[in-house]
Amino acid sequence: MTKSTTALWSVVIGAISLFCLHTASVEACTGIRLQSVGGGTVYGRTMEWGAFDLNTRVAIIPRGYEFSGLTPEGLNGKKWTAKYGVVGLDMLHKDWLADGMNEKGLTVGLFYHPGFAVYSKYEKSKASNSITAVDVVSYILSQFATIDEVRRGMDDVLVVAVLEEAIGNIPVQAHWFVTSPDGDSVVIEFTDGKMKIYDNPLGVLTNSPNFDWHMTNLRNYVNLSQVSLPGKRIEELDFKPLGGGSGMIGLPGDFTPPSRFVRAVAYTQTARLTSSANETVYEVFRILDNFNLPLGAAEGAGDVATQGMRSATIWTSVWNLQDCILSYHTQHNRRVRTLDLKKIDFSNIGEKIIHLSLDKNKEQDTEELTLSK
Repeated sequence: MTKSTTALWSVVIGAISLFCLHTASVEACTGIRLQSVGGGTVYGRTMEWGAFDLNTRVAIIPRGYEFSGLTPEGLNGKKWTAKYGVVGLDMLHKDWLADGMNEKGLTVGLFYHPGFAVYSKYEKSKASNSITAVDVVSYILSQFATIDEVRRGMDDVLVVAVLEEAIGNIPVQAHWFVTSPDGDSVVIEFTDGKMKIYDNPLGVLTNSPNFDWHMTNLRNYVNLSQVSLPGKRIEELDFKPLGGGSGMIGLPGDFTPPSRFVRAVAYTQTARLTSSANETVYEVFRILDNFNLPLGAAEGAGDVATQGMRSATIWTSVWNLQDCILSYHTQHNRRVRTLDLKKIDFSNIGEKIIHLSLDKNKEQDTEELTLSK
């Protein structure tokens, strides 16, 4: 190896090391969308954050709730009033939604996008039209009922960077997965200060890098199939696959966003056909269980802040867009719990956001079997 080659490899290794350090304490979330044979749409995602517990609550936002957008100067950003009632899952005991659905069945998920999300430059003169990343889910869900409205409405707002102390005084770098009841999905990203909205026909999102890179990367896996490989005869010897699943040989199995994106596409494209939205909820949970991460596999290993946590996957949410039902389970309790948005009178629940605990008790709900006499 020449000196110039050695120097080149040193630069490459150094860059990789810096990237790994930068991404060592970030989310590893995976989101998918499935549809039933009858057209019922279901969106679900895992929430990974192994550095500390996000202390997520269910947040119920009434119609008419008054919002104030956050800017680097404080709550002097855009003011808006909720047109639609919203149910969401918040973060850090603040009214920052990571995931949610409105009463029209529109869903939005925030996914971490470190190293690639670059927002608009903040200008004080435009503060009244500015919000930040943690406002986006609430803004979209409280204002819009369709993907077309989202496309138009997001052009009328500026998303700016605000430093967040809880994650080391850096901005919450994010992109967003938006889905409507008819199955249409888009991804919203900010690159070099400009917003891009991508169609998401496969209904999958993970984390960095940018969405269009992930879609291009799928070309490396066009050989994958749910059909097992045929046997092959070599030198009078018969070689057959050792077992089922040989069509998926080459499927990446690590926890990185590119690998999880490929796996999520492979699993959703080979999912069983479901007859209803309710049955599709089961299938979404089954697929997302493949993306659960143990503590230490993603971030925060051995940190005192992880005391009391059981998993880097804090919770998994599944949203039935047809029937407007939230289903979820958590790191503490795998029992599925539900909340029906159609049973909430969003115009008659008061003026404040209502918060519900994800877990009444942080332990697994079990059923003991007994012999009947």
